[in-house]
Amino acid sequence: MIDSKGYRPNVGIILCNNEGRVFWAKRMGMDAWQFPQGGINDDEDPETAMYRELWEETGLQQQHVQILGRTRYWLRYQLPERYIRKNSQPLCIGQKQIWFMLRLLTQDSAVRFDHCSKPEFDSWRWVDYWEPLNNVVYFKRKVYQRAMTELGTILELATEK
Repeated sequence: MIDSKGYRPNVGIILCNNEGRVFWAKRMGMDAWQFPQGGINDDEDPETAMYRELWEETGLQQQHVQILGRTRYWLRYQLPERYIRKNSQPLCIGQKQIWFMLRLLTQDSAVRFDHCSKPEFDSWRWVDYWEPLNNVVYFKRKVYQRAMTELGTILELATEK
């Protein structure tokens, strides 16, 4: 589903541990790292899509995490010209995302990439909160900064307890 302006609805997931470090995953067979994210299907709201994407990309289920918060508004980024599929209709020029901040409630060993036929990631690690901002692909940096800035205060409050 692409909206009238050419943006595909999507969710982004910042998963943290009790120390305030965040889940940073390496894309399958690439030297590219990102937070879990994925599209929202026509029959889904953002929260439903988030749980589906969490399962598909990390093997984690609803009982393994706690929602700490989400962004108030859609955050958008445009794809670089070379990534736009000009022959597809409707034309998708980027993504609009609702971001969720989750806390892991179970052991790290619950993270699994082998439960589906086409894993998105092949490894992961816990990193300091702001590290992803310096290491994500360039065209996603501004949306990462906006999401992390908005959700960072929630994380600060959650890790103070």
